[in-house]
Amino acid sequence: MRNVRVEDHDHLPLDVLPIGTEYPPDFLLARHAHRRAQVLYGASGTMLVETDEGSWTVPTDRAVLIPPGVEHEVRMLDVTTWSLYIEPDAVPWWPTSCTVVEVGPLLRELLRAAFDLPLDLDVHGRDGAVLDLALHELQRVAPVPLSIRLPAEGVLRDLCRAYLADPDVHVTNADWAIRASVSGRTLDRRFRAATGVGPAVWRVRARLLASLPSLRTASVTDVAGRLGYATPAAFTAAFTRAFGVPPSRFR
Repeated sequence: MRNVRVEDHDHLPLDVLPIGTEYPPDFLLARHAHRRAQVLYGASGTMLVETDEGSWTVPTDRAVLIPPGVEHEVRMLDVTTWSLYIEPDAVPWWPTSCTVVEVGPLLRELLRAAFDLPLDLDVHGRDGAVLDLALHELQRVAPVPLSIRLPAEGVLRDLCRAYLADPDVHVTNADWAIRASVSGRTLDRRFRAATGVGPAVWRVRARLLASLPSLRTASVTDVAGRLGYATPAAFTAAFTRAFGVPPSRFR
């Protein structure tokens, strides 16, 4: 099924509903939740997923596993998605918070095949075997730490959301303290309580996450310069420390 609403087909007696969707550039999918668990795979482009808990960046050929009932919004940056909507009882092992995962060649081809299945798919034949194997493969995926924690509410959350949308290497803790109408020490204390890290460390990770869409089309050297790193090597080292793999993996 392509470019249809899951709500229109949620009643079908299927453990897995495959739906593919093409989105216009920079499309914001407003905050919503699904009764089913969701595999949201980006066949192209980059997705930015946000919940009350945090923000997840999902580059091309990765997926995010979204738990049932979790409210989320998604900004689609030139994205075509392949989603599986899964009955919760069929995946008791599903993560309890959003998780970005690598998608290997077999799972990718299974997702591709799922979107060629008819609406009246044969759950006892090849159609069902494709979807069953996809569920087995999903239990083998490796998580990727492409997320950042957000304050639950208030001015700190507003500051973080604005920074994720437009990260600026020149922003300082003093700038944020002024905007929050608190002292620098109070800002640091409240921010650590809300996110587990200081605001400067948080902004570094936010800038690295923001580099992921740019790495699709720009060189590591260009991206490093935009983020304020003195050399591409310094950017590569910081990126690898944060995410466990070099930026070249996302080109």
